[in-house]
Amino acid sequence: MLLYAGAIQIAGSVKARKASRHATSDWMEIEKQRGISVASSVMQMEYRDCIINLLDTPGHQDFSEDTYRVLTAVDSALMVIDAANGVESQTLRLLEVCRARNTPLVTFINKMDREVKSPLDLMDEIETALGMAVVPFTWPVGMGKSFAGVIDIAQSKMRLFKAGEDRVSESSNTFIDIHDTELKKRLGSDLDEALAAVDLIRNAMPAFDRAAFLAGKQSPVFFGSAINNFGVREILNTLVELAPAPGSRKALQREVEPAEPKFSAMVFKIQANMDPAHRDRVAFLRICSGHFKRGMRLKICRNGKEIRTNNALSFLSQRRDILDEAFPGDIIGLPNHGLLRLGDSLSEGEELQFTGLPFFAPEIFRMVESADPMRSKQLRIGLMQLGEEGAIQVFRPIAGGPMLLGAFGQLQFEVVSHRLKSEYGAEVRLLPARFNLARWVSSDDPLILKKFIQENSHRMAEDVVNAPVFLAAHKSELDVAQQRWEAIRFHALREHAGLVYQSALAG
Repeated sequence: MLLYAGAIQIAGSVKARKASRHATSDWMEIEKQRGISVASSVMQMEYRDCIINLLDTPGHQDFSEDTYRVLTAVDSALMVIDAANGVESQTLRLLEVCRARNTPLVTFINKMDREVKSPLDLMDEIETALGMAVVPFTWPVGMGKSFAGVIDIAQSKMRLFKAGEDRVSESSNTFIDIHDTELKKRLGSDLDEALAAVDLIRNAMPAFDRAAFLAGKQSPVFFGSAINNFGVREILNTLVELAPAPGSRKALQREVEPAEPKFSAMVFKIQANMDPAHRDRVAFLRICSGHFKRGMRLKICRNGKEIRTNNALSFLSQRRDILDEAFPGDIIGLPNHGLLRLGDSLSEGEELQFTGLPFFAPEIFRMVESADPMRSKQLRIGLMQLGEEGAIQVFRPIAGGPMLLGAFGQLQFEVVSHRLKSEYGAEVRLLPARFNLARWVSSDDPLILKKFIQENSHRMAEDVVNAPVFLAAHKSELDVAQQRWEAIRFHALREHAGLVYQSALAG
């Protein structure tokens, strides 16, 4: 997408761990080594006189929480489906987040240059699994070694596939009429099958309804091969033509409209050490309303503190530029030293707290200790910053003992271990933990909450925002606690838990 928007000249690829090139959005050293994305990145580009803020998220399910949070900042999403594997469990989980916010979805069925499922089966699988109507905008001709290109259904034209394209060329935008005699001779039965499917689509499937698309109930579908930059231009054109402009955002106090004159924004991501030489911490803000100007003073609604914006940044992956102004829908970065947290709201003075930034209860746990006792301080700093960043969940047992890490997959632990060593100089040992599930706890009665924490101190911990967490080895322990303490609420999802805990303590 960056290639076709003119932001880069050669497309990156993620073909193998030892690939000489990597995706432009992969800036961490571990991402370049492994050929995967492990953190979301932000890029701004121009295409057809429009500004597109592109948020590239990890595809690996172990980093799904980062993706969930990024989805709260977007106005539309591009869902990429592997044509060989079809709809995967990760896709279903992400769709739930999109549905909760009625996020419009564009679907790209990838890897058609390989032996994959039939396009009609894939369409049926998407509709059945996702519960969403799909409308093909393009249709593939052949697959695997016989993949010849895609038909643009609306124009009745075909664009021929060429493998190994890593630059924009004249041929990448050349279309041929599907009734061309030479084309029929060349492609034979593959073209006949594709044309029969196109006729079926035109006569038997519902027409595209933009209102249904904007409501998250219908998705336009494209086919292609992203590694060959084939089928990508059509997606960009569709986003420009159909995707919505920046929409309103819900706050606890009211709904905030983008056209409002006063500035407001939400912190949806924090990244530590984007520039390892300076040990920086950048908070990524989605602008919800108003006109941002560099140097303006903003209020952090959580604590009333003021933050200056002289060093506000815009991004193209690891490249950063000082930003003078920005508008609703834009993503900006504010370097800070721990002043901003995930979920913070910023405004020109009004008390606002934007909602919907999720933190899910982790599914696996490890105890963490320093391999070198002399580096314990570096370990504490690293754990605190990576926990605040959301790279992993960090719990401090109230009764003392080693810190606990909570994650959704083993790869998360590997990445955090690598980052602790490379970014903080703290080599760690990860040990089995006796806990297997966690729940944040709250109560309308602060005295009962305090008593619960005291009586269950051997199972209690605090997270990076000091929210109380109940830990259990088995679900039966959680069931018993819920039965005994009816006034305590056990949450599998934390949203603004720091505020919940502060109010409990204040009571």
